[in-house]
Amino acid sequence: MCTKGKLQKKARIGVVAGQYNAELSQTLVDSTRKELDHMDLEIEVRFFSVPGAFEIPLVVKKLAQKGCYEAIIALGVIVRGETAHGDLIGTVVTEALMRIALEFSIPVIHEVLLVNDEEQARQRVCGGGSNRGSEAAQVAVEMVRIVADL
Repeated sequence: MCTKGKLQKKARIGVVAGQYNAELSQTLVDSTRKELDHMDLEIEVRFFSVPGAFEIPLVVKKLAQKGCYEAIIALGVIVRGETAHGDLIGTVVTEALMRIALEFSIPVIHEVLLVNDEEQARQRVCGGGSNRGSEAAQVAVEMVRIVADL
């Protein structure tokens, strides 16, 4: 029997965060942690830190392979520079995260932000109209519920 919209057990959520642009990335991690801590649910969260955005998909895939998590949140900040490097990293990370989600049928919440400059990043991670860390936590829990209902 299904209980629509309810978590039937303790939800385990993995959070993988790139540490390049460390202050901004840490703000994402902190807001994600705060949002998950304030939810009236039984959630176990493990945080994993990697050097940068490019390294995020490998750890996300390893977590997905373990089958121990109901959702994985990917966090990071890529600031475009004068070359195409940032765009290339953003594209490959996005494609890899989607492949992992589909291959392992696990929600992978993609909040590896590709921004034009540090000010734009601050608006997205520090609550200037939105807070992508909090939103990532909310989406992860909602996706756990949706997948559990399927």
